[in-house]
Amino acid sequence: MGGFGMSTMNQPEVMVVITPNASTEVKKFMEVEGVDPGKGGLRVSVQPGGCSGFKYGLLIEDEAAEDDLIVGQGDWRVFVDPFSAQYLNGVTIDYVSSMQGSGFTFKNPNSTGGCGCGSSFSA
Repeated sequence: MGGFGMSTMNQPEVMVVITPNASTEVKKFMEVEGVDPGKGGLRVSVQPGGCSGFKYGLLIEDEAAEDDLIVGQGDWRVFVDPFSAQYLNGVTIDYVSSMQGSGFTFKNPNSTGGCGCGSSFSA
C-alpha cells in the first residue's frame, strides 16, 4: 500500500458485497423498472435515522451521479455516494426470505452498535 501522497486518484475504494440471492432480486427489480444494467444500477446509501443512528437505503437508479463510486457486480453495478462510502466499506447485502417476510439485509463489520432488526427492510 502506498502512502497518502498527492494522487490524482482521490476516489476512495469501497467494497460492497452483494450475495447471489440479492443480485438476482436486484436484477428482477431493474427489469421491472426498465433500467438498463449497462447505465443504471443499485444505489446503496446510508441515511441518518433508524434506531442506531443510521439506516440503509436501496434504490434502483437510471444512471450514476457524477461523484458516485461505482462497484461492478458482474453484469450490473452498485452506486455509492462519497458520504455513504465511509460507512459501507465491507458491507454484505443479502436477500432473505423467511416467515416474517422477505427483504434485503445488511451485514456490516464496521458497525459498533445495532438494533434487533438487523437493519433489514423490504423493497
